[in-house]
Amino acid sequence: MSILSIRHLTRYRYKNPVRFGEHRMMFRPRESYDQRLIAYDLTITPTPTRLRYVHDVFGNCVGIATFTGSAKELIFDSRVRLEHTPLPAFAGVDGEVEIYDGVAPFAYDPEDLPDLAVSMRRQYADPDGLVDAWARQFVRSQGPTRLQTLLSEMTQAIYADFKYGRRLEQGSQTPLETLTSRTGACRDYAVLMIEAVRSLGLAARFVSGYIYSPYSGPTLGRVGGGHTHAWVRVFLPACGWVEFDPTNGLVGNADLVRVAITRDPRQATPLHGTWSGAAEDFIGMDVEVDVRTDTTTSVQLPMS
Repeated sequence: MSILSIRHLTRYRYKNPVRFGEHRMMFRPRESYDQRLIAYDLTITPTPTRLRYVHDVFGNCVGIATFTGSAKELIFDSRVRLEHTPLPAFAGVDGEVEIYDGVAPFAYDPEDLPDLAVSMRRQYADPDGLVDAWARQFVRSQGPTRLQTLLSEMTQAIYADFKYGRRLEQGSQTPLETLTSRTGACRDYAVLMIEAVRSLGLAARFVSGYIYSPYSGPTLGRVGGGHTHAWVRVFLPACGWVEFDPTNGLVGNADLVRVAITRDPRQATPLHGTWSGAAEDFIGMDVEVDVRTDTTTSVQLPMS
């Protein structure tokens, strides 16, 4: 078991005071059997007129802040303490339950299919079948393919064959752009893998959150630290939702902290909102994310 301390700081800077509209944020991690929230505190400067929380259609916690007045800076300072107890992927599964026959798309149980259908639907055009062809290279030409093997090899292929590049602009590349250029950020890799496994008839979702890098040095740490991170989860009947991080070649959720789980990356933006003023007033946005082990013993969860 590890206790992680996470700080996520976002600062917007302006030349002159501007007015702020509604801002929506996803900072609070999702609680589950493998991650338990110990403490959560969010400080917003200037103080919002109102701050409330809702659950979206996926069960993610969304904060909604409204403001009056004007200011030259808008700062969101989120601090989290979390008990993180990840399990090995496919734990307790014999490995022979999930197979892919290489001919027809994988078939889920009819009872699960209505709930999984939206996560199986393709989101991007693939007119020449390039994503489909790339995905099918992981299916054996003869005999059944174990889904655990297929998904692990696909994760490792993106990690080994593609060049990571951090992009600060909003949005993600299309799967075809990532596949053609062989470059992208974590969210681009996630979108490509999601579309690839959906082409094989599997249900997949986009995950946004944080990654803990337990090693030091530029060549030893996890890729994606210092910012929010993105990865993939795929539903396997014998295992449930299993996570895959193609940016780091990870199978399972070791070092990964879930904040938002969605059908599409546009639904998992950590922070977005509006402001009013002259366009030239905007100077820039700074984001700092720090994830580290925490040895303190307090287990009180403040209400914030």
